[in-house]
Amino acid sequence: MRIGVDLGGTKIEAIALDDAGTELHRQRIPTPRLYEGTVQAIRDLVGAVESTVGERGTVGVGMPGVLSPQTGLVKNANSTWLIGKPFDKDLSAALGREVRCENDANCLAVSEATDGAAAGKGVVFAVIIGTGTGAGIAVNGRAHRGGNGLGGEWGHNQLPWATPEELPGPDCYCGKQGCLETWISGTGFGKDHVRVTGQEISTHEVVSRAEAGDPDASATLERYISRLTRGLAHVVNLLDPDAIVLGGGMSNVARLYDEVPRRLPPIVFGRECATPILKARHGDSSGVRGAAWLWRQGETD
Repeated sequence: MRIGVDLGGTKIEAIALDDAGTELHRQRIPTPRLYEGTVQAIRDLVGAVESTVGERGTVGVGMPGVLSPQTGLVKNANSTWLIGKPFDKDLSAALGREVRCENDANCLAVSEATDGAAAGKGVVFAVIIGTGTGAGIAVNGRAHRGGNGLGGEWGHNQLPWATPEELPGPDCYCGKQGCLETWISGTGFGKDHVRVTGQEISTHEVVSRAEAGDPDASATLERYISRLTRGLAHVVNLLDPDAIVLGGGMSNVARLYDEVPRRLPPIVFGRECATPILKARHGDSSGVRGAAWLWRQGETD
């Protein structure tokens, strides 16, 4: 049995999978916004899952931020109480076994490369376009973290081929301007509509109005598709993945899967691009499933 844990800012979710990826049990609890409380909560949640299923499992955790390869401590986490802590070591001690921790976007990539939309693909680039923008890379079903722990940190690169109207770009929480996250997250999409039209409506409403032919909403969606395509063209030029998988709230916009593949070839180097753009098969469950799949078949803690 594999247990995956998805640590979010408001909830912690755990899932138990068998070797075939069948869900055995799922459970969630609120996230304590304190470090020691988070470690204890995950310990208790894993214990509850194992008690319900009646079996001990390996444990993988999807988390915001990454573990620094240099220090072994958490960095770049929006759940700030984790920063500077040896999270994997403390969890391993609390649970009495090795715990594998990985960035939540990398867990999405692992999930979709294992038994999701990109199952069997060698190199998978998975994007979260929700409240924020994150991305992860899976190579042969395993997360690619990189020498600095930054593999897949696509959202904090600048928008490619920015127009004069797009410069210098919105302020990003990372301290820079014009990061992809400020443009192509769901939050960025909504703010762009407000900035241009003055209309303060929900992201969902902007998409609905665009689908109904509203000119202002259609123009907002057009700008969004252009920016997403430009951002993904950089990924193709640099990584040339076998598949790109989209997750998060904006991944539910059906038009993306027609428009982005059509628009990529003219801006990719060589003017050819057959990279499939796929919607995450497991949706919001991809992160927690990917955490479970950090342990491959036949591995034990």
